[in-house]
Amino acid sequence: MRNGSMQRFCSTVSSVDRERELARSRPSRLRRALPLIGSANKRLGQPTRAQTTPRGVRIGEVLMPELPEVETVRRDLDKEIAGKKIKSVEVTGARSTRRHEDLKTFIDPLVGRTVKGVDRRGKYMIVKLDGPDVLIIHLGMSGQLLRAPSVRTEMPKHTHVVITFTQGGQLRFIDPRTFGEMFVTTLDVIEEQVPELAHLGIDPLASTVTWKAFGGLLTLRSAKLKTALMDQRVLAGIGNIYSDEILFHAGLRFDRSTDSLKPEDVRRLYRSTVEVLQEALRLRGSSLADAQYVDLFGNPGGYQAEHQVYARDGLPCRRCRQTITKEKFTGRTTYFCPACQI
Repeated sequence: MRNGSMQRFCSTVSSVDRERELARSRPSRLRRALPLIGSANKRLGQPTRAQTTPRGVRIGEVLMPELPEVETVRRDLDKEIAGKKIKSVEVTGARSTRRHEDLKTFIDPLVGRTVKGVDRRGKYMIVKLDGPDVLIIHLGMSGQLLRAPSVRTEMPKHTHVVITFTQGGQLRFIDPRTFGEMFVTTLDVIEEQVPELAHLGIDPLASTVTWKAFGGLLTLRSAKLKTALMDQRVLAGIGNIYSDEILFHAGLRFDRSTDSLKPEDVRRLYRSTVEVLQEALRLRGSSLADAQYVDLFGNPGGYQAEHQVYARDGLPCRRCRQTITKEKFTGRTTYFCPACQI
């Protein structure tokens, strides 16, 4: 792990230790040990599973990477592979390329092509080539993209697709649960193959999005706030972690109705959405104890140390010192502060 990653993880552990001491000094209902975040293995692409899990994240429960994580990987990819020519493609796990009945229809359009750049629509990454085709990548629940500097770099377990470049090095797709995928298509038919792309809402990280456009989509139909934030037809890329963090930042309850929002509430929620996602992106996403998300170089994100409510049930709110609560909401565990969020 790089020095920066080690420092970031040491900082995370230190902050967790401080919170543990605070919790011990509180009444017994707060005296539950805080888990440590799992650190990434030094061998590229083999993160170590933590011995304990964050509060609310069950053993075996895996959370899908959200917008900050996918955008972090996209930016890394764009810097690392743009301009490189594909020498060969090896597929060892056919489920990752399941849209292709014949592997030749996946491999042949890629070999010999040069990468022009990497775009994103929602959680789908689009690798543009110098031909008519594009390579679409979705990480699913446990997918990882890792840049190996050499073909001699140890191959991680669950590696399903390996792309080797003529300039050296490889791009590897690792996916233990195989819910992620890669497929080759053309942009003119992509929405036929992935219908949800035709109905994606606004991208919260796009600089052109205004609070009025945000509010117009959010309040288009009556729904609970968390449901609306996670509706991909409203906002693309927000999931369970960041919806909880955004709502805390805005001081709004998850079960409040969208049609109860005043204009000042909408503006505040818009600002919170942008600020939380931008800060998470700056810190390269959130890596939890399931150790599934790492960046292109095998390093964990750093935003988990900044979580205000997610997986902090039973601990004091960092703003008001009331106890963070968790509830089941539409089948998902939701974290909030009953005092700060109204």
